[in-house]
Amino acid sequence: MGFFRDEEHLYRCLGGLFEKVRRDPAIGPKLAAAGLVIRFLYEEPDGQITIDVKNPPDSSDTFFTTFYGKSDLEPDVLMTMKADIGHRFWLGKINLVAALTRRQIVAKGPIPKILKLLPAIQPTYAMYPEILKELGEDKILL
Repeated sequence: MGFFRDEEHLYRCLGGLFEKVRRDPAIGPKLAAAGLVIRFLYEEPDGQITIDVKNPPDSSDTFFTTFYGKSDLEPDVLMTMKADIGHRFWLGKINLVAALTRRQIVAKGPIPKILKLLPAIQPTYAMYPEILKELGEDKILL
C-alpha cells in the first residue's frame, strides 16, 4: 500500500501544499515568472494536478491557479510519476535530476525551465511536512 489511500487523499495532501504555495509571497511570484502550465500526472492512485502560472490567477490573493483532476488546459510541461514518488519529492527526499535519469519521473516539455524552478521551490520541502501535520497526516511522513 502506498502513502495515499485514493485520489481524494492525494488531493488532500498535495493540494494542501499547492494551496499554500500559490498564496506564498516568497514562492508564488517566482513560479509565476516561469509562465508555464505544469501538469503532474500521478499513478497509484491516479490523479492529476495542474498548476497554471501562465494565465492570470483565479483569485487576487494568489499567484497562480491550481486544478485538481482533469483539466482542459494544454500543459507546457507534463510530469508523470507514481504518487509515492511525488510524495517523496515534495518531502525533499528525491532529487529531481536523479529521478528523471532513473525514469522515476518522466518529463515532457522544456525541462531546463523546470530545473530553473528548483531553487524557488526549495522552501516547499520544509512546508510539506508541516502541512501534513496540520492535516493530521503524520503517519505518511518519512
